Amino acid sequence: MAMDAGEIERMIRDALPDATVAIKDLAGDGDHYAATVTSAAFRGKSRVQQHQMVYGALGGRMGGVLHALALTTVAAAE
Repeated sequence: MAMDAGEIERMIRDALPDATVAIKDLAGDGDHYAATVTSAAFRGKSRVQQHQMVYGALGGRMGGVLHALALTTVAAAE
């Protein structure tokens, strides 16, 4: 079962309310997405920590319902 881009965005925004989220369906199959997430919450965090925050927001769906997510994170300026 595929995951809707809107659901991915909602889950990320629920965890990171200030986030700007852009999602692109890479294959048109609802299983392969690219996401760019910009949030002030990423300031001072390593890239790995930023990605962990986003994956945590997805509640364990990575690798299951959501097969692939090419993730880019950006720390928002103050």
